[in-house]
Amino acid sequence: MSQSETENELSQIGWRWDNTYLELPLTLYERALPARFREPQVVIINGRLGKELGLDLDGLSEPAAAALFAGQIIPPDTKPIAQAYAGHQFGGFTILGDGRAILLGEHVTPAGKRFDIQFKGPGQTPYSRRGDGKAVLGPMLREYIISEAMNALNIPTTRCLAVVTTGEAVYRERPLPGAVLTRVAASHIRVGTFQFLAARGHHDALKILADYTIDRHYPEVRKAQNSYLEFLKQVMARQATLIASWQGIGFIHGVMNTDNMAISGETIDYGPCAFMDVYHSETVFSSIDDNGRYAYRNQPIIAQWNLARFAETLIRLIDPDQETAIDLATEMLHQFTDEYQRAWLMVMRKKLGLFSEEDADQKLIEELLGWMEESEADFTNTFRALSSEDSINLVLAAAGRQSESGKSRFLKWNQAWLERQARSGRRLEESQALMKSVNPIVIPRNHRVEESLKAANEGDLSPLKKLLAVLSDPFAELSSANEYRMPPADRQTTYRTFCGT
Repeated sequence: MSQSETENELSQIGWRWDNTYLELPLTLYERALPARFREPQVVIINGRLGKELGLDLDGLSEPAAAALFAGQIIPPDTKPIAQAYAGHQFGGFTILGDGRAILLGEHVTPAGKRFDIQFKGPGQTPYSRRGDGKAVLGPMLREYIISEAMNALNIPTTRCLAVVTTGEAVYRERPLPGAVLTRVAASHIRVGTFQFLAARGHHDALKILADYTIDRHYPEVRKAQNSYLEFLKQVMARQATLIASWQGIGFIHGVMNTDNMAISGETIDYGPCAFMDVYHSETVFSSIDDNGRYAYRNQPIIAQWNLARFAETLIRLIDPDQETAIDLATEMLHQFTDEYQRAWLMVMRKKLGLFSEEDADQKLIEELLGWMEESEADFTNTFRALSSEDSINLVLAAAGRQSESGKSRFLKWNQAWLERQARSGRRLEESQALMKSVNPIVIPRNHRVEESLKAANEGDLSPLKKLLAVLSDPFAELSSANEYRMPPADRQTTYRTFCGT
């Protein structure tokens, strides 16, 4: 297929490109183009997401798709860039940027929604420092799996439109197949984007960025008396809701640096993330998080810490008097705990089938979590079992550590829960239906993810596709999901994930 034929084919997809980020100050980005690759090949294309974006990818030939999603043919209405940002990484501040990501442009759907289309792993950019800017197949497919699972679980997230191999080896500890992932996001504006400008004293540019972000993600705050303080409030509210939803499914991000907190409120940058099997509040998966900074229990605390760093960048905008601005921002940040607590209780009440609110609900929830931790209970299976007819036996079966005292403790809790449920004024069947709508049957269990990635690296995509099909409907009682419900046979296996994906 000639280049002109490929370009003609790509013009029929339905892209509606825009490049509003280029209207921001030049210090926030650098022009960048993907590297040339020998022989890109399609691994997977997300047809469902394509349709949601108003794109027709079904008729796209494999050579044309590979050329598009490897960045070998750049659509004429795009102006690719790498974005600059900074970030606190494990508490230490540094200047960063898209070292191996290129923003192709913004696609506007027929419904008027705007999305960033970004390549991950396309080669060096001006921010690559000494890196090669490339990515390998396994981690790109891992992000595809986890982000699509998160979307099916109704959690705000970036999405993946495609993964292609480049036909070249990428050298890490050993040669690995190179790959490029196409990521779709509401935007890639991060807390670290604001930190980048604040650290450099670019206050005029910071105001322009804030106004742009408000118009793009929070236009309603323009009506507020103090729009920048209200901007902080709304970002805080979205983060509280997001983190509460993570906690509700046992998801651990693993690297909650400020450059990995999206202002839009989406989950972004799936590096050393994973889902808990056995419930333990101090669970950590990241191989470099020796002190548990980003452990499961700490995620709300880190979110508030990150928001404090965001608030620092807005001080000059909140009020011309610095002391007044600090007081206003501090008072707002102090509200995060209550905001998060409300969001978390809303999530957990649904998981327990509760339609009303009582002051003692938090204690009821914490008592269950305490029993789960002591009994080494599977997080996902425990909550799903509570919605079943044979809930007591199934819940007890989800516990890894069996004892008479543990059984007695659960039965006492179960009686209190049933009494609380009855006070909601709803039938048991209604509570069970609510629980089944929020407690998944399947999650991307770590051993299943690794099995599918191992097979994909060896050229077999069937385990990957089967896993993705099951994860696309995580609440449904499907026979095909049965083998994906169980944790690994060895519950004590320590699972580790790694940065740099």
